[in-house]
Amino acid sequence: MTDDIDEAKNWLGDDIDCARCAHVDMVATGKCRLKHACVNDRYARRIDRFFNWNPELANGYVRHEHFEVRAISAKHADVFVLPPLLDDPEETVRWNAARRLPKRLILRLRNDPHREVRIRLVSLLEDSELIPMLADPDYYVRLVVARRVAPPLLSRLINDEEEQVRKVVAQRLPAEWLPNMMTDPNPMVRLEVAQRLPADLLSGLIRDPDWRVRHEVANRIGLDHIEPLLEDPDDFVREVARTRQAGGQPLMKEMPR
Repeated sequence: MTDDIDEAKNWLGDDIDCARCAHVDMVATGKCRLKHACVNDRYARRIDRFFNWNPELANGYVRHEHFEVRAISAKHADVFVLPPLLDDPEETVRWNAARRLPKRLILRLRNDPHREVRIRLVSLLEDSELIPMLADPDYYVRLVVARRVAPPLLSRLINDEEEQVRKVVAQRLPAEWLPNMMTDPNPMVRLEVAQRLPADLLSGLIRDPDWRVRHEVANRIGLDHIEPLLEDPDDFVREVARTRQAGGQPLMKEMPR
């Protein structure tokens, strides 16, 4: 069965001529099939199928002119031929090599020029190896690192310039560090802080400028500190505070974010 694409062209757009291929003898064995499994085809799926069927040929293609061939052959080639690919001009090739090489060789990719390589690299590294990436210039790299590293390391990102990063920090930071984020400029970050702070520390947020933060405080703060919220300017916050003071169970309203 052939692929849906009814053409057989190489990466330069020329028609593929099996008679001129180095693997023409393989056609009879079924290990190479036009429009289905072909190393010369411009479609990655067909190249991938070729190397799935013939992994022993991958070593000979890690320096091929077409980057798709280099990238896919890197998934099957012997590890000892892969280090030069860490300097390949194509990020897909560099990543496919990196995922199979020992850490001591791939650590330099923490400074790879392409953010996607750095993002994917995070999944291969341990906490101590990720520390330099906490200062990555790309916010999304820092975000991925923040989701992965051990919580104690997140103190370095408390004042990160990107609110999405700080929000993840607020979700994972050890509780003893959370008071350092109570004055964060973004209300959604402060809301994350309010949801995790011990009740006896919530008084520091009782006059927060955002009603959603005060609503969370009203739901959790000790009754001996709830009095300022009884006259809160927001209806939802007042309702929660007064219900709790009266000994009732406050209704949890879904708040817009």
